[in-house]
Amino acid sequence: MQFMMPLDTNACAQPIRRAGEGAGTERLMERLNIGGMTQEKALRKRCFGDGVAGTARCVFTSDADGDTVHLRTQSSRKNYADASFVSAVILGGGTGVQLFPLTSTRATPAVPVGGCYRLIDIPMSNCFNSGINKIFVMTQFNSASLNRHIHRTYLGGGINFTDGSVQVLAATQMPEEPAGWFEGTADAIRKFMWILEDYYNQNDIEHIIILCGDQLYRMNYMELVQKHVDDGADITISCAPVDRSRASDYGLVNFDNSGRVIQFFEKPEGADLESMKVDTSFLSYAMDDTQKYPYIASMGIYVLKKDVLLDILKSKYAQLRDFGSEILPRAVLEHNVKACVFTEYWEDIGTIKSFFNANLALTEQPPKFEFYDPKTPFFTSPRYLPPTKLEKCKIKDAIISDGCSFSECTIEHSVIGICSRLSIGCELKDTMMMGADLYETEEETSKLLLEGKVPIGIGENTKIRNCIIDMNARIGRNVVIANAEGVQEADHPEEGYYIRSGIVVILKNAIIKDGTIM
Repeated sequence: MQFMMPLDTNACAQPIRRAGEGAGTERLMERLNIGGMTQEKALRKRCFGDGVAGTARCVFTSDADGDTVHLRTQSSRKNYADASFVSAVILGGGTGVQLFPLTSTRATPAVPVGGCYRLIDIPMSNCFNSGINKIFVMTQFNSASLNRHIHRTYLGGGINFTDGSVQVLAATQMPEEPAGWFEGTADAIRKFMWILEDYYNQNDIEHIIILCGDQLYRMNYMELVQKHVDDGADITISCAPVDRSRASDYGLVNFDNSGRVIQFFEKPEGADLESMKVDTSFLSYAMDDTQKYPYIASMGIYVLKKDVLLDILKSKYAQLRDFGSEILPRAVLEHNVKACVFTEYWEDIGTIKSFFNANLALTEQPPKFEFYDPKTPFFTSPRYLPPTKLEKCKIKDAIISDGCSFSECTIEHSVIGICSRLSIGCELKDTMMMGADLYETEEETSKLLLEGKVPIGIGENTKIRNCIIDMNARIGRNVVIANAEGVQEADHPEEGYYIRSGIVVILKNAIIKDGTIM
């Protein structure tokens, strides 16, 4: 296992391999400043205490220990990235077709995840934890719940912005552009450039980081910005290694030994996909089998110099609407575009299957990703809910959110959202239950049952597996949801559910009557 650390060439004694003396993969790893943040921080502290490291000069091998490094140096870095001069733009996404029906009444970033969070909380929290507090969120489709969550969490939730702010920019019809909808990632930013440019100039913004709201990961964005500054890049693309099965879902990059991107291909297939294969052996320090990941994919996270962004959107590529499919393939030929490879956990959860798997993976021991980290917490709306109440329940490998009430039920390998209610005899396995927005008292629940109606939650003796249950669903007694026939795709909105990739999705506010079998 090898660690890369930004160091001065005179900083450390042996064992060190100087840049240019080792294999080509070592030189490439050095130039890319690969992202393992925990490893980087540990090595930075070992060599520089709590200071900031210098520019990339050498590579540590696995036999370096605490006694090996015995010298400290002054940093050779001339320019330091300051979060005060960085602004973030979070793109709210399009119609969310791939996450339908979860996006039938909400924008993709407003979809609940991990029991009590929303997808928008991921980039927002990463920004705050990175010290970036000048944030714009672009919204368009079904944005009411997203706007409400942002207001409750980040505008009225007690977060102190000091000199920063969070501003929501909703798609707006302009006099000179009758069609007000965003027509791509670049078009979304361009349509509000009149606001952004004025803000950037007033606040002396130097760099803009562009983010999306349908991914699960933890990243210090300022490490990416610092890499961007150190390289003197016009554009820096945050990338991740992917296997062949997922490669065609992303924009793929190819780069030279200096880390400069020489080719960007959006969602290639066939021979084009084959041409984008790269030698990922330089990632062997962070991955067990690099041959399984022969492609480097764009994460949809970009850092741009302010002047470059303005030039691209207002002049050079003024007619182009999307970064991935149109602008970046051209920009790599005309600009200094660099790659930064991120090797920690990252999951694009833009489909029902990936969303489902990523949520259930949170219950594994140990999980590949955890929301809890005392140093870099994820923020969400403060709901002030009571603790969950459990009565004679069997729970194994599960995440249980606040405000729930369970009685004599069994839960296995499942994520249970806020304010969920499970009655006697319920069995949930491999299920994501998003919970509810409101409580029904015991009196209200009893009254509904006496009237032959279904209260919010899950009724007695209901068995559910391999299922996503959206918010405020009402599932009756003696219901079986198992997709025993293995149906892969089905639409039954009148009955309150869809099936996507073999996963049953119960609709928001759906009513599933007693005795229903799916």
